[in-house]
Parts: sequence; structure tokens; C-alpha cells
Amino acid sequence: MGIVTVLWEKWTEFRRDYLKITAAAILAPLLYLLVFGQNIETGSDGRPYLSFLIPGLVSMASMTGSFGAVIQNMSVQRLYEKALDQVMISPTPLWQFLLGQVIGGSLRGLYSGVLIILVTAPLGMQLRFGTEAVCILLLNGMVFATLGLWLSFTAKSYADAPRLTAYVMTPMSFLCNTFFPIERMPVRIRPLIRILPLSQASALIRSAAEGEESGAAILFSRGSGILLLYLTVLSIASAHYIYRKKNM
Repeated sequence: MGIVTVLWEKWTEFRRDYLKITAAAILAPLLYLLVFGQNIETGSDGRPYLSFLIPGLVSMASMTGSFGAVIQNMSVQRLYEKALDQVMISPTPLWQFLLGQVIGGSLRGLYSGVLIILVTAPLGMQLRFGTEAVCILLLNGMVFATLGLWLSFTAKSYADAPRLTAYVMTPMSFLCNTFFPIERMPVRIRPLIRILPLSQASALIRSAAEGEESGAAILFSRGSGILLLYLTVLSIASAHYIYRKKNM
């Protein structure tokens, strides 16, 4: 019941701000598509650059949509509305509250990713975003929703939310296999970039869209395992914070 309540809150928020959410989800990717896609015709492998860029933009939209859907609202609710304190003294199991936030954030990320797929479909890049791509988008969204949840718990003021977005999201947006292959990044930072979650999601979604591997190979790949590891660690960190605070 607690999960449904949180999801209903997310749905109510989405219906109220539908146009704002949609515009925010597609504005930045469209600008990137215009600037990079129209000025770079081919990639380093000789294939159309758009076939590399579009899956990266889909992954990035999933990341920013899920992260933003959680960190801002939770920061306000925890710091100013004190809603988190009310949740902790309510009969609602805390794990249901956390899971509802993560699922709601991942669905918002999926919505953002699907929007980019629909907007770029007329470009005729023959990319196919099937079931495995949707699963990776949901998993990627859960990772960044959980990251947003954990960071919102550590925020000291509402101003920390945009700062944390700039510190975490902006570098990953440009470095993590979205606009250019990791092989074109500086050698010294490549190992770090390779293990970041967005790098894994971009590679998996690109592989799925281009049909390079089967769905089972993608879903049970090393990259999916790394995303699951991130999700597990961040979930434990978030649960540890909220249960410790409840028992204080």
C-alpha cells in the first residue's frame, strides 16, 4: 500500500506539471542533437554519428529524468516540509516508501528516454529500441533515482540539490559514452569513466538499438551486473540512513 501511495503522489505531480516535465525532458537533448548531430556527419568508425549519438541521448535522458524526479522533491520534503519525519512515524513500512520513490523515479526516466526515441524516430537511423532496451532504461533509472534519493538525504539545504546535480550529472552527461566513445577520452581517466553507471547504460542501449547482441546477452551482461551492483550499494546506503534516523 505504501508503494502505491508514493506512486500515486508521483502520478499526481506528473499530471499537474505534464507540459513542464515534457519540455524539460526534451529541450537539452534536442539542443545536443542540433549542435552535435548536424555538425558531425560520421563517427570514428565510419558510421553515421547520429547512430552513436541517439542511444547516448536516450541514456542521458533516462538518467536526468529519474535523478531529477527524486532529488528535488525529496530535498524539499525532508528539509522544509518535514514530510520524511511524518513518514518515519507513520505505519507505512519505510522500505515501501523507498521502493516507491525509486520506481517512480525510474518511470519518469523511462518517460524521458521514450520521448527522445519518439522525437528522433523520423531521422531514419534504423535503430531498434526493443524490450531489452526498455529494461536497461528502467534499470538505469532505478540506479539514478536511488542515487538521487541518497544524495537528497545528505543535502544540508535546498540549494544543495542543483549543486549536486552539477557536480554529478553534468560530468557524466558529457564523459560517459554519450557524445563520444570512451576511447577518445584522456587515457588517465578512461578507467574511471568505464565503471560509471551511465557508461554502462549507454553501451548496453547502443548495443540493443543496433542489434549487435541478443536480448539475453544484453540483460545478463557484465554491464547489467555493474548497474545492479550500483543499485544494491545505493539502496543499502539509503536504507541505512533512513532506518538509522528512525531509531535515533
